[in-house]
Amino acid sequence: MWAKHDRETDGWLPLWRHMEDSAAVAGLLWDEWLPRGVRRLVAEALPLGEADARALAVWLAGVHDVGKAAPAFACQVDQLADMMRYQGLEMRSARAVGPDRRIAPHGLAGQVLLGEWLEERYGWPAARTGQFTVAVGGHHGVPPEHGQIKALYEHEELLRTPGPSSGVWRQVQTELLDACADRFGVAERLGEWRAVRVSQPVQVLLTALVIVSDWIASNEELFPYFPDGAACSDEERVAAAWRGLDLPAPWLAEESAASPQELFVSRFGLPEGAEVRPVQEAAVELAREMESPGLMIVEAPMGEGKTEAALAVAEIFAARSGAGGVFFALPTMATGNAMFPRLLDWLAGLPGVAGERRSVHLAHSKAALNEDFAGLMAREGRVAAVDVDSAVDSSRQQPADGRSASAELVAHAWLRGRKRAMLASFVAGTVDQLLFMGLKSRHLALRHLAIAGKVVVIDEAHAYDTYMSVYLDRVLSWLGAYRVPVVVLSATLPATRRRELLQAYAGREAEAVVEKVGETGAYPLLTAVIPGGVPVVRCPEASGRATDVEVERLADDLGGLADRLEAELVGGGCVLVVRNTVRRVLETARVLRDRFGVDDVTVAHSSFVDVDRAAKDRELLRRFGPPGKATGRPAGRHIVVASQVAEQSLDVDFDLLVSDLCPVDLLLQRMGRLHRHRRGDGQSERPERLRTARCLLTGASWGDGVADVPEPVRGSVAVYGRYALLRSAAVLLPHLEGGPQRPVRLPSDISVLVQGAYGPGPVGPESWAAALGEARVQFDEHRADQRERASVFRLGDVGRPGRPLFGWVAAGVGDTDDSRVGRAQVRDSRESVEVVVVQRRDDGSLVTLPWLEEDRKGRQRGGLELPQDQPPAPFVGRAAASCGLRLPLQFSYAATMDRAIEELEQLYVPAWQGKDSPWLAGQLILTLDEDCQTQLAGFSLRYSRLDGLEVTRDRV
Repeated sequence: MWAKHDRETDGWLPLWRHMEDSAAVAGLLWDEWLPRGVRRLVAEALPLGEADARALAVWLAGVHDVGKAAPAFACQVDQLADMMRYQGLEMRSARAVGPDRRIAPHGLAGQVLLGEWLEERYGWPAARTGQFTVAVGGHHGVPPEHGQIKALYEHEELLRTPGPSSGVWRQVQTELLDACADRFGVAERLGEWRAVRVSQPVQVLLTALVIVSDWIASNEELFPYFPDGAACSDEERVAAAWRGLDLPAPWLAEESAASPQELFVSRFGLPEGAEVRPVQEAAVELAREMESPGLMIVEAPMGEGKTEAALAVAEIFAARSGAGGVFFALPTMATGNAMFPRLLDWLAGLPGVAGERRSVHLAHSKAALNEDFAGLMAREGRVAAVDVDSAVDSSRQQPADGRSASAELVAHAWLRGRKRAMLASFVAGTVDQLLFMGLKSRHLALRHLAIAGKVVVIDEAHAYDTYMSVYLDRVLSWLGAYRVPVVVLSATLPATRRRELLQAYAGREAEAVVEKVGETGAYPLLTAVIPGGVPVVRCPEASGRATDVEVERLADDLGGLADRLEAELVGGGCVLVVRNTVRRVLETARVLRDRFGVDDVTVAHSSFVDVDRAAKDRELLRRFGPPGKATGRPAGRHIVVASQVAEQSLDVDFDLLVSDLCPVDLLLQRMGRLHRHRRGDGQSERPERLRTARCLLTGASWGDGVADVPEPVRGSVAVYGRYALLRSAAVLLPHLEGGPQRPVRLPSDISVLVQGAYGPGPVGPESWAAALGEARVQFDEHRADQRERASVFRLGDVGRPGRPLFGWVAAGVGDTDDSRVGRAQVRDSRESVEVVVVQRRDDGSLVTLPWLEEDRKGRQRGGLELPQDQPPAPFVGRAAASCGLRLPLQFSYAATMDRAIEELEQLYVPAWQGKDSPWLAGQLILTLDEDCQTQLAGFSLRYSRLDGLEVTRDRV
C-alpha cells in the first residue's frame, strides 16, 4: 500500500509509514503545541478526559489516509499499482476508472471505511460513527456532504474491486484499521466511546488537528520518502522532523496577583506618578471576579486606555482559560499596522513571553510590506512548503542557514500564508480574519482551531455595519461554544447592539436574561457574560478628563468655510476638517490652498498608495500627536482636510473641528480628536480664540429654522444613508440650538446621544416626522437586504452534540476566504481593483515612484528602475509593491471593472511572473506618465504625493 509518490524522483512512501508519521506528529502537537484550553475542551467530551482525548487525536491522525487503501486511489501510479496487483489486490487502471474516481476521494473513502469498521468490529450504530469519522472525511478542508456519501455507497467497486480480490481488499483495510487501533491505544476505548456525543466544536478541532498533522507529515524534507527515508528508526525519524520544524510552544499565561496599579506599571510602563484609570481598574477587577472567562464589553470615551485595559484583561482571561495567545482584531489595515508595534511592546514585558520563543503574526493582505513584521520574518529561517495532496505548488526550499532566529518573538516560517498564519500565538490583524471564521470556505476548521486557542480582542466595535454584524454575531456564537474569552472595545454601543452581542455569545438559553440587560444609560460601562450565564454590569467613573464641545451649524459653502477659518486662525491654530467622501476632501483642499497656501493645508484619505498612506499617518502623529511625543506641531496656522481615516486609532489633537454631518457615534469619534490632550492650564497653550473646544457641523443644507428638515449632501447619504444622518441631526438639535449654554459634554453625553440616535423612540421636531418615516422605510429595506446577502455564505449555527459536520461548508465560497473575493464577502463592499502604481519615463523604462522615502536602513526606494527583461531585485520589487492602491468606487461597477482590468493587463511583463518575482507576480500594474497622470476605462487619473489619487470622468 502506498501513500505518497514523487514523479520526479520516483521516491514513494508506504501507507503504513505515513500513518505512523501523522499519528506521531499529532501526539507531539497535542503535547507541545496545542493550548491548554483546546486540550481541555476536547477532553471534556470523553470519559477518561485528557488521556482519552490525546488517544483519540492520535488515532484519527493515524487513520486519516486509510481511504488510500482502495482501488480508486491506488490505481493512480502504474508501477505501484502493479506491485499491489502482484499481491492479489486487483484494480482497473486509472484511465479505465475515469471520472468515477471523483466519487471516491480518499478522504471520503476513508470516512466510509472507518465507519464500516466501527460498526462491524465494535457494534457502533451507524448514526454514531459520523461524529468521529468526519475528521477523516474532512481532512482536505471540506467535510463531505450527505449526497457525496450516498453516491459512494452506490459505487462500492471504488472501495473494493468486485470479484475474487474483494475479500483481499477488505482484509487489508481491516488489518490496517485493527493495527491502528492497537498501535495508537484505542482498541480498549472504542467500546465506551460508542456512547459519547461529541460536540460540533470538538469535531472541528479534531478535524483541524488531523489537517495540521497531515500537512507536517507530508513535508518530504521533514519526512523523507523511501528508499532514503527507510534508513532510520521511527523514533529518529520523528525526532529529527520535529527539531527541523521547531514550532514555538504556546503561551502559558499565569494570573498575576498584583493590584491593577502594579499590573499596569509593570506591563505598560506608566510614568512615575501616573495612576491607572477607573475603567482600566474596573476591567481588571471584573475579569478576576467572573465565574470563568467569557465576553466583556468595554465602552469608554476616547483616550481612556481601552487598549491597555483589553490587554490586561486578556492576560487574566488567558491564565484562567488556558488560551495560548491573543488575537487583536481591528477595522482596517492601517489600524492593524498601528497596533502591531504596540502588541510587540506589550509582549516584550509579558511573563511567559519575555525570554521565551513565541510566534507572532500581522494578519492582513499587505502584512509583508510592514517593516516591523518584515524584520521579524527576515530573522527567521524558512521551512519547506508542505504538500497537501493537491496540485498546489511546493517550493521545497530549505532554511537559508539551518538556524532559527534567536529572538524571543518570531514570525515562524511554517506559520505563514493564508491557511496557517492565524495559528501563530499572537496576532494583530483586520477584523476580516475573525469574520472569516463565519464564512463557509475550504479549510475553515484551521481558522477555528487558530482562534479557539486565543483570547480575542475586537476593537472599534461601533465601526461594523449590519452586514458585518451578521457575520460577527455568528462568529460570537461559535466562540461562546468554544469558550473563547472575548473583549469587545467601543467608544459606545447602541443598547440593541450590546444585547445582540451578549446574546450571540451567551447562547439561546441565556436570551431571556440578556434581554433585560443593556438599557442602562450609564457611561463608561462594562458588561460581561459567560456562555449560558447571567450578564454582569459595572459602571466605573470616567477618569475625570472632561471636554465641553460647542456645536454650531455651518453652511455647506466652500467660500464661507474659507472665510470662517481665516477668522478663526488669526492667532494661529490647528484645524481638522473631516469630509465623508474623498471627492469632498479634494474639493475642500483645493479651495483652502488657494486661500491659505499649499504649505498650510494637508490632505489625508484612503486613496493614497500604501507607503504614502503610512508616511501620511506618521507625519500626522509627528505634527499633531500628544505633547511630549509630537515634535513638529505648527507654530502658526495649519489645516488638515481628511476623510474618515481621521476617526480611528490616530492619537492626534486639534484646536478646532469642522465635520460633515455623519452618524452621531462617528461624530463623537471625530470630536475625540478635538482638544484631546491638555495643553497648558485651561488649554492656555492653544491660540486664545481656540481654547474652547468647538465643532462646526456642515455637509448639509440646514434650512431657515428648527422646523426645516436638514438635507445632507448626496455623498454623505450614499455612504451612511439618510435615516442615520437625520436621527443624528435630531439628537444634536438641542446642542445646535443651545449654543455655548448647551455644549456636548464629553464623556457624559456620549451614551445619551448614541442611545437617542439608535434607539426606537421618536426624535426631532414634529415637522421632521414624515421625512424620518420615509427614510426609515429605506433604512429597514437596506438592512434586510444586507442581512439576506450576508447569510448566503454564512456558516450555520452550532449543531447539537453528536451531529456530524457533514455538509458544514456546503455551498460556500471554496478556497477564497482570505482573498480579495473573500474579503468582499464579509464586508458589504463591491469587489475592488487593486493595482501597483509605478511610473513610466519618456524613454519607456519603468521606475518606482520618485518621491518614496528611504527605508529604515537608509536605502533609497524612489526612482528605482524596474527591468522588464528579468525579475527585479527583491528590494526593488518590494519597493514597487509598497505602492499598492485600491482603485475607488468608480472602478467597482462590473462593466468599468472589466474594462479597467482588460486595459491594465495590456502591461504584462513575463519576467515579473513566477517565484523569482514574488512581489510583483500576478499584480495589475498601473503606470503613470512623467506628470503622474494616465487614462483608464474612460477616466482620467492623476496622482500626487500631496493629494493622492484624483479621478475624473473623461468627456465624451
